[in-house]
This record gives sequence, C-alpha cells and structure tokens, in this order.
Amino acid sequence: MGQKLKVVGLLSAGVLAGALASISLQTAARGALAPLPLEELQQLAAVFSMIKTNYVDPVDEKKLITDAIAGMVAGLDPHSVYLDQKALKDFNEGTTGKFVGVGIEISQEDGYIKIVSPIEDSPAFKAGLKPGDLIVKIDNTPVKGLTLNEGVKRMRGEPNTQVLLSIYRKNENRTFDVTITREVIKTQSVKVRLVEPGYGWVRLSQFQERTVADFARKVEDLYKQHPKLKGLVLDLRNDPGGYLDAAVAISSAFLPDNVTVVSANGQLAESKFTYKAAPQFYARHGDDPLDQLDPITRKALKKVPLVVLVNEGSASASEIVAGALQDHQRAKLLGSQTFGKGSVQTAVCLDPAFRMDNCPTAALKLTTSRYYTPSGKSIQAKGIVPDVMVDETEQGNLFAALSTREADLEKHLASGQGAEVKDVAREKEREEARKRLEEEMKKPADERKLPEYGSDKDFQLQQAILQLKGLPVMVSKTQVERAEEKKDN
Repeated sequence: MGQKLKVVGLLSAGVLAGALASISLQTAARGALAPLPLEELQQLAAVFSMIKTNYVDPVDEKKLITDAIAGMVAGLDPHSVYLDQKALKDFNEGTTGKFVGVGIEISQEDGYIKIVSPIEDSPAFKAGLKPGDLIVKIDNTPVKGLTLNEGVKRMRGEPNTQVLLSIYRKNENRTFDVTITREVIKTQSVKVRLVEPGYGWVRLSQFQERTVADFARKVEDLYKQHPKLKGLVLDLRNDPGGYLDAAVAISSAFLPDNVTVVSANGQLAESKFTYKAAPQFYARHGDDPLDQLDPITRKALKKVPLVVLVNEGSASASEIVAGALQDHQRAKLLGSQTFGKGSVQTAVCLDPAFRMDNCPTAALKLTTSRYYTPSGKSIQAKGIVPDVMVDETEQGNLFAALSTREADLEKHLASGQGAEVKDVAREKEREEARKRLEEEMKKPADERKLPEYGSDKDFQLQQAILQLKGLPVMVSKTQVERAEEKKDN
C-alpha cells in the first residue's frame, strides 16, 4: 500500500499544491468587525485555560493560538489557509516563481531523483547537468529512502552556500560528484517551440508573476523566426493556476479587446468584479506586459487558429483562460474535463501596515468569491468540458483517474448552480489506474506510456495539430462529461 500511495502522490501532489496557491491580487477589504459570539468565545477561553493548566506537558501559548486560528480557517474549504512565517515564505516562493536552490525540474525514478530538465542559466545548467541524470546522493546522504520533498529541502538553502550532488549518468554508465553553489532561481513557467513547420506549441505550467512577460518574450521570438504560423497549441495540462491577473492577460492576448474574461461574486463589494480583455484589468503596475509583443504579433495572436489542451490537472487560473477562450469561441478545447476550482482566494497580511509581498509575520488566504466564465457558468467542483474529448495516450486515458480534482477535496465548495451527483465508479477507476501505473513504473523509462509534454510521443499534442489542420482526431471512446459531485454536509 505504501508504494501505491507513493506513486499516486507523484501525480497528485503538484496539482494540489498549485491549486492551493491560486490567488486574487485585489485588495482585501478589512471592513468593520462582525459582532462577536461572546458565549462561544468564553468556551474557547475556557478550553485554552484548561489545556494551559492541565495538559501533561507545558504548552506554548502562542502555538495554541496559532493552531486555533489555523483550524478555524482550515474548516472552511480546501483553499482557505492561515500562513505562518514558514508557510508564508513557501507561498511567496510559489507565486513569484523564485526560490533558492540549484535550478532543476525533477521527478522520481527507481527511488532516485531524476533530472527532467535543468532550468536555463541556473547553477545546475552551468554545472553541465543533463536531462535524465539521476541524483543518487545529496551531501553524501543516499537519496534512496528519501521522499521527493525531503530531497528538495536538502538541495535548497541559503544563497551562496554549496551542496554536493552525486550524479549517475546512465548513457555514460558513470557516477560523478559535482559541487553546486545555490542561487536565487527564477522558475520558467513558459515553454515555446515549433512542433512542425507552421504550427507552434506554447506551454504554461503555472501562472506566476513573470509568466505574462515570459509568454510575450518567447512568443515574439517564435513569430520572428516563423512569421507565417498557421496555428498554435496552448498547453494548459496540469497547470494548477496562480495569479488571476496573469490569466486575464493571457486570455487578452488571444481575445478581442474589452470582451469579458471572467466575473466573480462574493459577500463584499470588492469580491464582486468583472475582468475584461484590457490592460487596466491585468497590468499590475500600470505597464502592460504584452507590450513586449510587436503590434503585428499582437494582431496575429488575435486571429491565429488556436487549440487549447486541458486535463484533470488544469485548475483555477488555467480554467479561467480555457473557459474564456471556449465561451468566446476563440479556441477549441481538447483533452479531459478540468479540475473544477471555481473559487478566488484573496491573500492579506494580518499586520495592516504591510502588504503581502513584505509581510513580516503571518497572513490569511481566504476564499472570497466564486468565479464565472463569460457565459455565466460556475465550474466549481465540476470543471470545464472540452469540445473534443481526447485520451492522454493512444491506448486510452490510462492514469487520469489518479489526478486529484476539486470534488475529491474535503469541504470543497458547491457550485451554487444546481444539484450535485455522486460519481460511484470513481474509486474503482482509481484502483485500476493505480495498478496500471505501478506496472508502468517497472518498465524502462523510454518504454513508459507517460511521454513528456511537447515531445514527439505526446499523443494529445499530435491530435491538437490534426485539429488545427482540419484532419480527423482520435476522439476518446470512453470519456463522458463528468457531473458535479455531491458535497457531503
């Protein structure tokens, strides 16, 4: 069972972590304090006093209070969270796309850490590490037996400190040590390449602070080299979300000016809003990051035939983009039904004198709105249904059931639009997918049916290119629209 959980965790952990990081950059209204329930607060004080005086060991008063706050917030929904100083640091790293480390994208293989790709210009890139290299030791500690997160923690540290990595390079059948000096790493959430003459691929793995600027720069380079593109594939598979304004900006790059991208509704006036395809709705500091695009390129993006790839890991901000492009009939969506995170979180520093980007103490990330696609649909706990259902491999949708969805999360919000229906076949599908994945992980890496996105073996990307060419697409014979799942109260 332990192995099963380990394997499933590789697929689901990234989606959940990213979904929890999606936020709105609007200013949170603090407003007047609500009337306090005095009787319940007296009970809380009584419990605090009882623990303080009667518990078997001395307790830290501050920890009791922060645990009480964290429990109160966690009881609301999966995306509302109290951020202490450590959690706040991790949160800011995730949304800014900056952290201190060696600069590698990783996965796990045979108990070792596998380098999927060194980040361009990072210390690992400069040290000559290559895709496929296996990290077998970190500072002389064997990697086997460590979780992926434990390995990541050992490689991260303070700037200008060193870490010793022992690398096994399979194609050369040798092991060697390399000492790398940690630096501040800026992760790359945008990948762009020409798939074949006339057809480009733009992959967004997350919506971070730098995503829109990186998108503009790399798409401009693509158009300079290939000015007569016949079609683009926007790949949002396993994109867990991120900044709302980045999603609005990416949508605006493809949509007509001033059309609605997303709307939201909540209790406060500040949580009711409509964002449109115009700079005033996404230009964070007054500067439009899409201005890096040449006017000819900007015009071309509004008209180029577009296919958007989505799957059950496409969540939050990526669902905003997919929903806007689908509702305005600007693109065809291919793949699987999306994650279903239709809520907006607002992050605010609990010290009112500070903003989130320099908050010195603790913060609150609170769900403040449900969001709606331009046609008024809530996708909360349901997701967006693609125009064309396409499996992840030619053999079928082998592993999609293992992906965590919004409806799988405890205390998830209901959509607020109609009744929910329980998917009784879900657990059976997941158990079958676990068995398939376990068998798949026993095979040599080049024989597995889990190709890298954007590679020549990427089946869904191949189908997207066929769609752009107007050729027949291999439509899934098994996927059906997923109903909104019942929420237990």
